Amino acid sequence: MKKKPKRSALKAVRRRTGNARAGTKPDQAGRVKRAKARPKSQPRAAPADPKLTIRRLRAELARARSRIEQLEAAADQDFLLDIPNRRGFERELGRAIAYIKRYQASGALIVLDVDRLKPINDAYGHAAGDKVLKAIVAVLSRHIRSSDVIGRLGGDEFALLLWNLSETDARAKAAALEQAIDALSFSFDGGNVSAGASAGIAILGPHAEAGKALEEADSAMYVRKAQRRHEGIS
Repeated sequence: MKKKPKRSALKAVRRRTGNARAGTKPDQAGRVKRAKARPKSQPRAAPADPKLTIRRLRAELARARSRIEQLEAAADQDFLLDIPNRRGFERELGRAIAYIKRYQASGALIVLDVDRLKPINDAYGHAAGDKVLKAIVAVLSRHIRSSDVIGRLGGDEFALLLWNLSETDARAKAAALEQAIDALSFSFDGGNVSAGASAGIAILGPHAEAGKALEEADSAMYVRKAQRRHEGIS
């Protein structure tokens, strides 16, 4: 015959369960859990003004477009010399050729390679080489018009897009640029050094193509470099 539970034990269970506050319930172990309070209903927000929303979205779009333009401009610039890099120059060259074809205009492309830059870098450091490059860009800028374009194709190679030049004028301009750069002199660690440049040209006409024009001017530049080396200039 089973023993009846003691009254004291029954009272303890009743205290945990039957006498629990409203809104609570016991778990499997007999512990009382408090029911989660229901969140108070929040007042509904007033609907946004469609005109203000459109105005805000237009402002955000304008800021995004401005940022994209800034990033594209930075991607087309040489950070050291503040002139178009190869990507930027090729874009300008493509636009120029499209204009030349449409309006029967003319132009010339000059590819110019700096002589003796590597020995300067090796002997005096890249800071010295950067100084030489900046001086060369300053010389080039003084010898062209504001409508012309200078670009850095990479390393010690530059390109110039010159408007409305005949082949004779383009060759004369290339020779003048070589002479101006040959005349530069630099002093590093007490020693005087000079650079130099070899230039090749390509004429831009109604049948010009950007890639072929660059190849033509580049090939002419290497022929000129070999000639200057043979003459003992470079």
